[in-house]
Amino acid sequence: MDLAYFCCTLLLLFLVGFGSSDLAADIQDCGDKLVGLAGCRPYVGGDAKVPSIDCCSGLKVVLEQSKKCLCILIKDRDDPDLGFKMNATLAVHLPSACHAPANITQCVDLLHLSPKSPEAKVFEGFQGSSKTNSSTPVSKGGVDSGIIK
Repeated sequence: MDLAYFCCTLLLLFLVGFGSSDLAADIQDCGDKLVGLAGCRPYVGGDAKVPSIDCCSGLKVVLEQSKKCLCILIKDRDDPDLGFKMNATLAVHLPSACHAPANITQCVDLLHLSPKSPEAKVFEGFQGSSKTNSSTPVSKGGVDSGIIK
C-alpha cells in the first residue's frame, strides 16, 4: 500500500467515516493532524522493529498539537475503515519509542470516557506498558526490519 493511498484513507476515515460518531467534532479536528503519522504505519503494523525518523517527527507534532488525536487513533484502531491493521501495544509504545513522552492513560479523560467502559479499559490496560523503549528511530535511508529502504 503506498503512502498516498494510506494518507487519503486515513483522512477520509476521520472526515467521513465517523460522521455519526459522538466524537465527530474531535475526529474532524484530528484528520489533518493524523496524516503526519503516515510514516508510523510500518511500526504500528508490526512490519518494522523501530519507528522511522519521519514517524517520530510526525508523532511529536501530533502530540504538540493535540494528544487527543493520538488517543482517538488508538481507540479506533480496529475499525475496518482504517485500511490497515494496527498493533495496539506497538501504538501505545510509539511515544516512548520516539522519545516523545505521552501518558496514554490520560486518554480516558481526554476522550471523556466512562472509567468503566470497554474503551477506557483499553487505555488502562496499557498503564504498565508505557516503559521506555531503548530503540532508536531509523532514518529514511536506513535499514528497518531487515529491509533496505
